[in-house]
Amino acid sequence: MEQKAKNKVYREVEKQGQKLLQFLKWVVISGAIGIVVGMVGTAFSYGMKAVTEMRQEHPMIILGLPVAGLIIVYLYKIAHRENDHGTNSVLAAVRSEERLHVVTAPLIFISTLLTHLFGGSAGREGAALQMGGSIGSGLGKLFRLSEKDMQVAVMCGMSACFSALFGTPLAATIFSMEVVSVGVMYYAALVPCVFSSLIAVEIARFCGVEGEAMTISVIPELTAVATGKVALVAILCALVSICLCLALHAASEHTKKWMPNPYVRIFVVGIVIVAINLLLGTTDYLGAGMEIIEQCMHGEVRPEAFLIKMILTALTLGVGFKGGEIVPSFFIGATFGCLMGQVLGISPSLCAAVGMIAVFCGVTNSPVTSLWIAVELFGMDCIYFVLIGVAISYMLSGYYSLYHSQKILYSKYKTEFRQDKWMRKDK
Repeated sequence: MEQKAKNKVYREVEKQGQKLLQFLKWVVISGAIGIVVGMVGTAFSYGMKAVTEMRQEHPMIILGLPVAGLIIVYLYKIAHRENDHGTNSVLAAVRSEERLHVVTAPLIFISTLLTHLFGGSAGREGAALQMGGSIGSGLGKLFRLSEKDMQVAVMCGMSACFSALFGTPLAATIFSMEVVSVGVMYYAALVPCVFSSLIAVEIARFCGVEGEAMTISVIPELTAVATGKVALVAILCALVSICLCLALHAASEHTKKWMPNPYVRIFVVGIVIVAINLLLGTTDYLGAGMEIIEQCMHGEVRPEAFLIKMILTALTLGVGFKGGEIVPSFFIGATFGCLMGQVLGISPSLCAAVGMIAVFCGVTNSPVTSLWIAVELFGMDCIYFVLIGVAISYMLSGYYSLYHSQKILYSKYKTEFRQDKWMRKDK
């Protein structure tokens, strides 16, 4: 009996030792990913700042957007990545044995800068997911990781680049674990994603990259009337998120059908985007539009802003210009929420914040990430209102998504897995 007890202790010690070795392995790997991706993310952040300032100083540079589109298509062609599916490829790599190509990182880096320099309506965090995921995959190959570990390395890279660019390490950690297969959190990646995310954001901060932070000017008391008005805003934001998903997918599908040649497609639609911006007579819808989101936090908004941004973003990303979908969803949510706040007679600033997070939740189906983004951007004072917005938007946005590769594994309406139903596209 005494020998059996000793053997049991030895086995338990051996198990704990293996766990410790696994932990140390991921500390090293995620640390390396965090350092590399943090530096790349920092360079990308400074590049984005430089091209945005250049465009603002020379507004007529937007006339070059169609030519920039031709360059982007050519770059992807010579790199043999003309069938690249953007962020969808990254999500697919996490859930399957599909490999990412390291060449994706420099391609999306250069192409996103070109898109923003010449006034394309796109964001940056979607590009960050692609850069981070491809770099994580490349480093995973260097470390000779197994297929399963390679998927964790991809998630590490996604978290690291998102964190470095946006300065929200908590949300960045959770997002890569939550967004791939909604309803099933990839907890095995928790420690690696935490380390890579924190290391990357600290490198970015050390290099002078400031994270996003916003202030809500007026937060009302949590009364029944205020709650009801915010709930109504959230319901409408769920509808807006569905419209955004449909617009993005429709723009891609229909323009490919009408203009099969990618050079013709991006050049013609590039001219259309330039013409729309010139007719509007404003630069509000060029690039990511973070300055407009800031105005919404002060209760200022143009009534048509959310709709115009939706159209321009769908056209920009749908025809092959590069960038992200996340900040445009923030823009659309913030402008729509601010407008609804004015209509309903409740703090437009608060409704802008709720709308921003609710639309993001609706298009990504990531409620936990949405709450953490709200905490890191706005603090805890508005969290109950945001919680209402996230819960309602998540439920009422249905099974639509920005990403075709995202799987909704668990029902939003019943306590059961959706075993034979994936995204709306596959129904």
